[in-house]
Amino acid sequence: MAGQEKIPVTPAVRVLRAMGVAFEPYFYPYEEKGGAPHAAEALGLPLHQVIKTIVFEDETGKNLIVLQHGDRDTSTQTLSRQLGVKRLRPASPQNVLRLTGYKVGGTSPFGTRTSLPLYMETSIGELSMIYVNGGKRGFLVGISARELLRLTNPQLIAAAIAKPPRG
Repeated sequence: MAGQEKIPVTPAVRVLRAMGVAFEPYFYPYEEKGGAPHAAEALGLPLHQVIKTIVFEDETGKNLIVLQHGDRDTSTQTLSRQLGVKRLRPASPQNVLRLTGYKVGGTSPFGTRTSLPLYMETSIGELSMIYVNGGKRGFLVGISARELLRLTNPQLIAAAIAKPPRG
C-alpha cells in the first residue's frame, strides 16, 4: 500500500465493503492523461495488472463499459464486430461523469450511477490480482480477479491490441 491515506468512501468502496470483498487501497499522485502507465509506474505495479475502466458509446448513443489491461488498447473495430454495432468511440468526459458518477481518470466498474453493460478482456480473468480504480483519481484498489468476475459478471471479449509505445 502506497502511503497511509484515509480510504475515500466512494460508491465503489461502498459496494466492495457491502459485498464483503477484501481489497487493498493504493494511492498515487494523479497525473492528467497519465492513465494506467503512470499509476503502474508510481506504485511499482505490473502495467498488465492495472485495469482500465473505459466507457464507450455506439452509433445509437448506447453506452457500455470495457475493462482492459493497462498495457493494451481496445480495438473498437474488433469490439464493434463482436457486439454487432457499426461503431464505438470513447464517451465524452461529461457523459462518463453523468452515467457513472465518476470523472475520467477515476472511473470504477463498481458503484456506477447507471447500470451499464460490462465487457472484460478475457485474459484479465486469468490474473490472480488486479488493480482497478476505486472511484477517485489517484486511487486504485487491489482485488482478486475472481472477485471482479463474481461482482460484475462481465461479458468476456477478445479485443485487446498492443499499445503503441509512449513518447
